[in-house]
Amino acid sequence: MDGLSAVQSRISEIQTRFLTAPTTTASSAWSTAAASAGLTGTAAVSSSSTTSAAAGSDSGSAVVQAASKYLGVPYAWGGTDASTGFDCSGLVQQVYSDLGVDLPRTSSQQATSGRAVASLAEAQPGDLVFYDYSPSRPGIDHVGIYVGNGQMIAAPQEGEVVQVQDVGNPTVIRRVLPDATSSPSSATTGSAGGLAGVPYADLFTQAGSRYGVDPALLAGMAKTESGFNGAAVSPAGARGLMQFMPATAAGLGVDTGDAASSIDGAARYLSQLTEQFGSTELALAAYNAGPGTVRRYGGIPPYGETQSYVQKVTSAAEAYR
Repeated sequence: MDGLSAVQSRISEIQTRFLTAPTTTASSAWSTAAASAGLTGTAAVSSSSTTSAAAGSDSGSAVVQAASKYLGVPYAWGGTDASTGFDCSGLVQQVYSDLGVDLPRTSSQQATSGRAVASLAEAQPGDLVFYDYSPSRPGIDHVGIYVGNGQMIAAPQEGEVVQVQDVGNPTVIRRVLPDATSSPSSATTGSAGGLAGVPYADLFTQAGSRYGVDPALLAGMAKTESGFNGAAVSPAGARGLMQFMPATAAGLGVDTGDAASSIDGAARYLSQLTEQFGSTELALAAYNAGPGTVRRYGGIPPYGETQSYVQKVTSAAEAYR
């Protein structure tokens, strides 16, 4: 199959999924979504005033409200800007960015953010619903924002606009914000935010527990190393979420293309370095510049990059605690 045929086949698969989507207009769909999410009054009828009201809020209603202002924006493959159009994950990334929460760029990466929700029956407004359309090529390739009452806001496909649709049967559901019963102070990434809303939060927590490393420190490393981008490649050749050089990755048995493997390897390596050098700062310096360099200088080496790295990671980690 040539490239054009493959693209046409892929579009056909996605179109098939949405043939049963409701044809409700954006304005009436928003009314339904707002009612489902418990938004009334001005919030329910004015989608243009959402940003200031929603910023920093921990409620799923705020996510729905933030998403609603993009209803009617055209779909654009690879789109991340309301002025030119969104694809599905670009929309989700923008909505959560409006709320002060950083999410990865692609739907497959976003599907590792937050924590799992067992079923649609347990889903809350603001949860992310993910889909795997192709049995022949499994993998998450679509995402929407749940608004309640079996509906979601999504950027569906070429030729359409951001709209409210039936949820159908999502493959994965993830909750980025705290549960509705959680303390408001734990809503977003920040000094009181913990790892709520941090991409790969569950993997950082698991690896941190496994190797006795602060999960917030691992999150700070990922933010500093790659901006939570699992596909990142540095000019020096470091790869993946935690930016391992190929030789280091091979020695640790890390698959840099796999987030779980990268985070596990980083936690294991940082634990070894901390034991070796006796402090978190020196361990971070060794992670960045190499253990031999730290030994040679008897401390953090006088490299601007390494000194900046240690400071950025520790500052980010403090914000996540």
